[in-house]
Amino acid sequence: MTFNIINKKSFIEIPKAIIFDTDNTLYPYKPSHKVALKAAINKASKILSISESEFKKAYLISREEVKYRLGEVASSHSRLLYFQRAIEILGLQSQILLSLDLEQTYWRTFLQNSELFPNVIELLKILKKQNIKTAIVTDLTAQIQFRKIIYFGLEDYFDYIVTSEESGKDKPFQNSFELVLKKLDIEANKCWMIGDSFNSDMVGSNKLGIVSIHKKERSHFFKKEVSYVDAEFSEFKSLQDFFISNIF
Repeated sequence: MTFNIINKKSFIEIPKAIIFDTDNTLYPYKPSHKVALKAAINKASKILSISESEFKKAYLISREEVKYRLGEVASSHSRLLYFQRAIEILGLQSQILLSLDLEQTYWRTFLQNSELFPNVIELLKILKKQNIKTAIVTDLTAQIQFRKIIYFGLEDYFDYIVTSEESGKDKPFQNSFELVLKKLDIEANKCWMIGDSFNSDMVGSNKLGIVSIHKKERSHFFKKEVSYVDAEFSEFKSLQDFFISNIF
């Protein structure tokens, strides 16, 4: 898919800043998660002498419990809390060392099996060369999101980062978007938001007047989506080409 502009009025000029989501936007999340969760479950089943399916069932119940109890905040994504509660659900009390071990196993395996989408670095280099500010707005806790950015070697390409741990609420609540605009010190309509989630990234940013660009796999919109999306693309190469043709 090429860089498909839907709202032409939003692209009369080059942005002053571009805000990026992280998970499933800069890299594919699902493959990394699948391998990481399997590694953690495998370890748990061996240590606890139970089947993998039994632990996975407890983990999934735990995940729903934690999310329901905490609501849409950063800690609701905590693998540490998921593993802690899963062990408790199995009737084995709070095994702190094992919970920490499983969390570390999960994230270590996750990172080892993660890689950026093609042309992310190339695009960021163009933005840096053109003095276009860059920022990340992402859900989850700061430590693991910082680790991801460092693991990918992106720490020098972004001017600011805002996590939902810092802002207090997950997207699409406007806390994170308002905070990143304050850090950037740029008007909303001079900024672009690039993300994969229609509800979290597109609706959340567009309601503040930020130009919303949907990174997606499918090549069509439902009618209700159009009003919240200014452009769409599936490969960063198309976005890179757009900047090359409009800047150089």
